[in-house]
Amino acid sequence: MKENNILLFDLDGTLIDSTEAIITSFKHTFEQLAFDFKGKDDDIKNLIGYPLDIMYKDLGVEEERVWDFVDAYKQKYKDISKEKTLLLENVKETLQIASSFARLSIVTTKTAKYTKPLLEHLEILNYFEFITGREDVENPKPHPEPILKTLELMKYDETKQKVWMIGDTKLDLICANNAGVNCVGVLCGYANEDSLKEYSGFIVQDSLDAVNLIKNITNPCL
Repeated sequence: MKENNILLFDLDGTLIDSTEAIITSFKHTFEQLAFDFKGKDDDIKNLIGYPLDIMYKDLGVEEERVWDFVDAYKQKYKDISKEKTLLLENVKETLQIASSFARLSIVTTKTAKYTKPLLEHLEILNYFEFITGREDVENPKPHPEPILKTLELMKYDETKQKVWMIGDTKLDLICANNAGVNCVGVLCGYANEDSLKEYSGFIVQDSLDAVNLIKNITNPCL
């Protein structure tokens, strides 16, 4: 049964809350690189889920300076992420249930290099076979490459296995649609229900609800 199901999880807003770490890191880079950011915290929060370079561009940083900001962000985020990141409610229960009937991996726009020690600190790293991060692909979500690369690593067999992507933004759901896999949107993160409904018929409150939904669909007798 477990070999027949693959569940792919987004991170921010789906399994973890790193809002404080992200906003703190952005503000640090604005100060360090003398950028006069006139926006609000919500302007940063509303872009969470996109790659960092796109976030900075949308926040007004000139394109030729974007990668300086990204590098400064990564240094700051690495230093504070463990302290300022929490698991969302019921995540350990979610992963215990999910791992009982499926193989699990992470598909994120975060840098996998820094994500692995963070998940180890949060005591959930061992649930996942692979973590596909921003540096592992040329084209981030919503392009299908992150999911397709993860499935290749997992030696996915489309004749035998069902795949589901669980995420909190339209980027996750569009990525799943583009990759030709099932998806569930969760409302515990950074998007509202209306923005998710356009891309999935399955919208639930959180990852625990998503996993239970998938379990009932794929294994209705359990």
